Amino acid sequence: MSKQVIVITGASSGFGALTARALAKAGHTVYAGIRGTEGRNAPAVAEAAAFAKDNTVDLRTVELDVANDASVEAGIAKVIADEGRIDVLVHNAGHMSFGPAEAFTPEQYAELFDINVLSTQRINRAALPYMRKAGKGLVVWVSSSSTRGGTPPYLAPYFAAKAAMDSLAVSYASELNRWGIETAIIVPGAFTKGTNHFAHSGSPADTARAAEYNDGPYKGVTDQALKGLASLEPADADAGAVAVAIVDVVNMPFGKRPFRTHIDPSEDGAEIVNGVADRVRAELFRRIGLDDLLKPTARG
Repeated sequence: MSKQVIVITGASSGFGALTARALAKAGHTVYAGIRGTEGRNAPAVAEAAAFAKDNTVDLRTVELDVANDASVEAGIAKVIADEGRIDVLVHNAGHMSFGPAEAFTPEQYAELFDINVLSTQRINRAALPYMRKAGKGLVVWVSSSSTRGGTPPYLAPYFAAKAAMDSLAVSYASELNRWGIETAIIVPGAFTKGTNHFAHSGSPADTARAAEYNDGPYKGVTDQALKGLASLEPADADAGAVAVAIVDVVNMPFGKRPFRTHIDPSEDGAEIVNGVADRVRAELFRRIGLDDLLKPTARG
């Protein structure tokens, strides 16, 4: 296993922080992308530095606000200036919302799509030219079982955004393979412990509209949905398993990495549906004579 230069977005906490640390402990040079490194997330920067020192690993932080073009460009430029290359991108940044779909404003939907979907396009446009020039690399997308698994109520904006990001990842895969750049989609289930997704989720701006649901025929659905999701999660479910899966994929040889890896202790059905969808995609590519785009081509 060679040492890789890795950039991971949304690495201040949750899956991102866990993954950044796990990759660094695996021997890689890791740039943990964090926004507000000198402000709200200064404690996360200090924690990362302490972890790096205590474990003697190469874990660094870089200012990276994925919702800001200039920040993304500057952050990627910083990594290139330091290392001369980027071997692995991990698209992890994301935000969750919880509440009746109707009660969220269009602006809230747009903001959530910006963080969960458009952020990956900003990162790709900044980093992929360097990776394509090198003729090698890996793009890891942290998707969600919600894109094709069970979809409990009151998570519509988040589910829609993650489905869009997953679709973008699938399309990118075939467009990067001939450049020697692999794609790996990681599909976590609904971990209710070990991340801050539910604790820090956004809520509807139209509180009056939300109240009509919470006090009407849907009274009690909020509590039941959260309680039900938690009950499906095994007691030993560990969010760190997502980080372990990403490390395993990064450490695999070129051409041997799985297109999708599911980490879903609740088994909500996403693995079954994704398996069918990915087979249908592969068959279409064969039928139109582009089946070579299903696997990466080694260059140089």
